[in-house]
Amino acid sequence: MEAAGLWFFGPFALLLAAGLPVAVGLGVASVAVIWQFDLGVAGISPTFYSNLAKFQLLAIPFFILAGLILERCGISKRLVDFVSLLIGPVHGGLALVAVVCCVFFAGISGSGPADTAALGTVLIPAMVARGYARPFASALVASGGSIAIIIPPSIAFIVYGVITSTSIPALFAAGVFPGLVVGACLAIPAYLHARRHGWRGERWGTPAEIWRAFRASVWGLLAPLIILGGIYGGIFTPTEAAIVAVFYGLLVGSVVYRTLTWAGLWGILREAVVSSAVVMLIVGFAGLYSWAGSTLGILDRISAGILAISQDPRVVIWLINLIVFLAGYLLDGISIFYIFTPIFMPIVARFGWDPIWFGVVLTVNIAIGQVTPPVAVNLYVAARVGGLSFEELSRAVWPFVGAMLLALAAVTLWPELSLWLPRAFGLR
Repeated sequence: MEAAGLWFFGPFALLLAAGLPVAVGLGVASVAVIWQFDLGVAGISPTFYSNLAKFQLLAIPFFILAGLILERCGISKRLVDFVSLLIGPVHGGLALVAVVCCVFFAGISGSGPADTAALGTVLIPAMVARGYARPFASALVASGGSIAIIIPPSIAFIVYGVITSTSIPALFAAGVFPGLVVGACLAIPAYLHARRHGWRGERWGTPAEIWRAFRASVWGLLAPLIILGGIYGGIFTPTEAAIVAVFYGLLVGSVVYRTLTWAGLWGILREAVVSSAVVMLIVGFAGLYSWAGSTLGILDRISAGILAISQDPRVVIWLINLIVFLAGYLLDGISIFYIFTPIFMPIVARFGWDPIWFGVVLTVNIAIGQVTPPVAVNLYVAARVGGLSFEELSRAVWPFVGAMLLALAAVTLWPELSLWLPRAFGLR
């Protein structure tokens, strides 16, 4: 069994250390393990295909496409203008605008890098023009962008729901309050840092200005209500909601705002195809890697090893949080779900934990991993948008990582933050 563990982790670790993409590392390591232990090379293709051939996963490319369409329509700029008029000249005004917009825009795309790009192109230059330090502005937007995988619609919850056969609408509902908690925690260092440097907003908007800005942004404000209202109203499934979101974005961009051109739409489609292909490649290979580990019994042994450390559920949940937090330095969220969820689910069953709450805890932790280098997808996007080196941005992000860890502690200690809303909607 020691040899199996060495073959399971060794090639993957070596490939990551060599700088290869995570998907390639997972694929090569999976094939190596399957070949070495004669698990059936002929089963690689059908296993890979079965990981992808799930109706719920269709929501991922459509939510990616919907987010890109709505962002290119100009919704992010209109939303920033509206919130800026509401927050006014308080210390850190534009920084707080960034947090509020990140929370709201999370209800459209479900992708952290997508939200970071959409809002970063608007907010980072605006904050720099008002005197904010560029690394601070970029790190704040990158951290706020990670809220996208917590507040529904969330690609992370779709993946977790598929792996664990947990209700995706219930997971969506469970992510609302934790997402708001993360946003509130991010606002604390944003406000304190801005107050220390004397960074303020400009002025309160007049009633007429606020009304005009509201009318300009109302179509964006309606998007999350339509998506989530349709799901919880029983009108359509999450996958169908993603398709509705795409057509809603096309309507807003081509008819209402008239900012969407054929050339622009072609570019959006190409970007959505590439982003979706990357996600699906990771899903397929991560599922294959997890299957190989499960077949060899490695995942069960790791689960038993965790329980051997302690039988106290409080100790175990913090140990799990530590494992996932450290994994976030090296792996993307989808890989973490596929590799570690089969390890953790027997522990969840052992202690009688609610899988919905546990999924939220994992997702909040994985959201932190989107901004912890070296594998920090949001930081790479923010560095590109903000015109910074990755190293500069990596130094500026740690106050926000600390704030998100505070939110993770709250979600871990008080399960009702996650479970109250699913109960209210009758989803559990």
